[in-house]
Amino acid sequence: MKILVAEDDDIFRSLIAAILSEAGYEVAAEPDGLRAWERLNGEGADLCVFDVDMPGMTGIELLKRLRTDVRFYGLPVIMLTVKALVEDQLTGYNAGADEYIPKPIEAGVFLARVAALARKAGKGPG
Repeated sequence: MKILVAEDDDIFRSLIAAILSEAGYEVAAEPDGLRAWERLNGEGADLCVFDVDMPGMTGIELLKRLRTDVRFYGLPVIMLTVKALVEDQLTGYNAGADEYIPKPIEAGVFLARVAALARKAGKGPG
């Protein structure tokens, strides 16, 4: 299962990629929404993990673009963000997020949510 991560913080992007890789997922990581969109168009993905605040194209903008593109309409998306207010979460869910996880994350819970979405999509690690 291939997971595309879009996160502008280098350290957090590396951490998320490492957590996912160690769990057996194939990971592609990009530092912003525009590069993630380009990679998604070129290589595809089975699940995406987006930061909300990124330069160029925010995670919400990227998510909205996915949800209006027939190729990616049903692609599972997890939003990761420091924005944990109810209003922020509603913005994410209303844009089409399947999960909205506030930072900092707990690796075990994050992986459980990834696995749950992978099961719904008929995918798994590897």
